[in-house]
Amino acid sequence: MSRRGFFGRHRIASGLIAPGILGIAALITLPWALSSGPRTADTELTASVTECHDMVTVSVAGRGDTPVAGTTKMLVGANGEELPAALSSDYSSRWIDPVANAPAGVVDPKSYAAVYVAYPANMDSYEDAVNAGVANAESVMTKIQQSCPNTRFAVVGYSEGADVARRVAMDLGHQIPDTKGGYAIANPANVVGVVILADAGRAAGQGPFPGAVNPFTNPNGFDVKYQNGTAAIPGGGAVTGTGGADFGALAGKVASFCSDGDLTCSAPQNISLLDLVVNVGRQLNVDALERTGLTPATGQDIAVVLGRIGFAAFEEIQSQPNWMQGDQTFLDVLLKVSDPAYKPDTATPAPTKATSISTSAMSPLAYLPQKVFKEIVGLIVTNQNTIPVVMSDPYNLTLGPDAKGHHFDYWRDANPGDGKPLTSAEYAAAWLTQLAKQAQSGQPIDPSIKPDSASAASALAELTKPSVTPSPMATTPSAAPSATSTPASATTTTTTTTTTTTTTTVSAPPTMPVSTPTPTQNEVTATESAAPSSAAPLSTPETTSQAAAATTTAVAPTTTVVAPTTPAPTPVE
Repeated sequence: MSRRGFFGRHRIASGLIAPGILGIAALITLPWALSSGPRTADTELTASVTECHDMVTVSVAGRGDTPVAGTTKMLVGANGEELPAALSSDYSSRWIDPVANAPAGVVDPKSYAAVYVAYPANMDSYEDAVNAGVANAESVMTKIQQSCPNTRFAVVGYSEGADVARRVAMDLGHQIPDTKGGYAIANPANVVGVVILADAGRAAGQGPFPGAVNPFTNPNGFDVKYQNGTAAIPGGGAVTGTGGADFGALAGKVASFCSDGDLTCSAPQNISLLDLVVNVGRQLNVDALERTGLTPATGQDIAVVLGRIGFAAFEEIQSQPNWMQGDQTFLDVLLKVSDPAYKPDTATPAPTKATSISTSAMSPLAYLPQKVFKEIVGLIVTNQNTIPVVMSDPYNLTLGPDAKGHHFDYWRDANPGDGKPLTSAEYAAAWLTQLAKQAQSGQPIDPSIKPDSASAASALAELTKPSVTPSPMATTPSAAPSATSTPASATTTTTTTTTTTTTTTVSAPPTMPVSTPTPTQNEVTATESAAPSSAAPLSTPETTSQAAAATTTAVAPTTTVVAPTTPAPTPVE
């Protein structure tokens, strides 16, 4: 695709500043647009948090992929109040389901449940949406813990939801107990696992399992290797200032997966101008910019945000009497104050107005040539990778037509020949399945415990059971048509069936090669092919009108080559 064609399809890039710079901003602030949609129009409330389970997985999906009150059955609190969450039997994300629902077909249905957190999941203001997701997830966990103090938790998030999941995990891990030993959210000892797929706050050079004994191979307590080797995925998260590798009490119980080339979590270092644009984008109404381009309304939104940042920058400089003598550049100041979490130091008194320029006030001017030199050098040094990133066609690299970009690798990134036998989603599913088994058996929580080989093998065996391929779920009205694409991972699967099985269609694909979900129109132009390579047990029923029963007739064991087939893509303008 020509550069003109690329930016023609993404009006936001040409509506702000230089197309190359804003193109990457749009890329980094847009990859969280992954839509599934509610599975039922029944608005009746459903299960209460008083129905206790041994383990509950709290799931947060990506942009546009969230339960909506009024169209989805919502969870209720102990007093009958509606909570911002829905059971996975009432809402489905075909991205998260293969992980969150994996234990459901293995343990007793009364022992395990998965819920989806409802939150804005949009880009009216990315930061506001993520903060709302954090608040909602923590409130749901608190309600469950109050009614069921012995329930264990797992947290799963992908894309925009990954940012939510990481911030929730950091809050949980850094809680300080009150005088009675209670916790504001939930006891971190009861949080047994956190899965983060495409972590925008990932620390540079961080391994998949931060804080674990083996941070590159496995979380504590799950003696199954994710991969061989200790090389970290290069780069770090695109959303700076909110992440890091410190999960406090949850260290060793976190799996943060990142694909090389997914700029949401593997953005190179020294792209300070792009970091600045991302910080600005987190405060803009990107949804409106996508819909209408640059209009008086969206232009005013941009002007207000830029004006606020500029004012804060000069206030920051003014609060430092010796700023001219220091090494901090104006770009450093802009990066600092453009962070949505920035708060000025109110303890520093503002300088008083002077009626005339004194000698002491003029003396900093002597540092002006040196300061200008530092500005130029700093701009060059901190942007060594900016041009390479812009010229690499970052949209195609991360998202791409037919969703072939690296942001969708987590369901197709197995590489047995290179020491990685399972995809990231399959590995997470096997881990959660073992945690659910331990919760059902009442096994004491001990992060240092390692499963025996039989237990680990059992979890993996459950993951690789043959499954009936479900029909795709109806997407939201704005979804783009699906497209044909061959999975990047192996597409040959051996299946043997000896009994007749009837299953109900679900929106989440099992981990066999199937066509994958369709992102929203705001995201990409067609459906990606994130086809898993082995089956994960799913038990959540499909409640839409598209549900269909599929049966498998008893036959002798056979080897079948499975290849996904979906309609050809139709570009979305």
